[in-house]
Amino acid sequence: MIGAVLPAFVLHSRAYRESSALVDFFTPEGRLRAVLRGARGRAGTLARPFLPLEVEFRGRGELKNVVRLETIGIPNLLAGEALFSGLYLNELLVRLLPAEDPQPALFDHYAATLQALAANRPLEPLLRAFEWRLLDELGYGFALDTDLTGQPIAADGIYRLVPDAGLEPVGQLQPGLFQGRELLALAEADWSAPGALGAAKRLMRQALAPHLGGRPLVSRELFMTIKEPPRD
Repeated sequence: MIGAVLPAFVLHSRAYRESSALVDFFTPEGRLRAVLRGARGRAGTLARPFLPLEVEFRGRGELKNVVRLETIGIPNLLAGEALFSGLYLNELLVRLLPAEDPQPALFDHYAATLQALAANRPLEPLLRAFEWRLLDELGYGFALDTDLTGQPIAADGIYRLVPDAGLEPVGQLQPGLFQGRELLALAEADWSAPGALGAAKRLMRQALAPHLGGRPLVSRELFMTIKEPPRD
């Protein structure tokens, strides 16, 4: 890449040298890291998460330079739990997306998820759907209606997740395992089915864990602090 103009969202930004910022952008061409000069001026006020941008990048190496940055579209105004959810999505993308790996479909899904968060749609289905799409686009997805041997998931069966392989039938229900009826509900995105949301959260945590390298997600920890009831 020598020069390119791309739609983009800021995933993460930190100070760089005296007046610049080092910014991770999500674009249809993947995650790009670039130096934003004059970050204390107008450009810095625009380089913030969840704001649809058009960015002109220049450079051949992994570290680009931002030549131009403008807003496009309507800002996604996130607050409360929706804000923490957006930060969680951003952290997942920074941690898991390889640099400069084109992801046009995932980019569109991310943009639509931000709009849904801004519209105060229920959080859990949005987060689980994005986690699933991210895993699938990165090649870590697996079937929800068949086990790892290709047999159909049985509604009365019990299964465990073998990361990056699929679901394996087991003989006895234990903590961390999944009932077949829950998995079949997830395959149909039936979030109203009993136990579906809880099973989806456990399943995605187990599926993501091997790819996060053992380091906890900062956004997840922050989210848990606001969810905890106040102590006497």
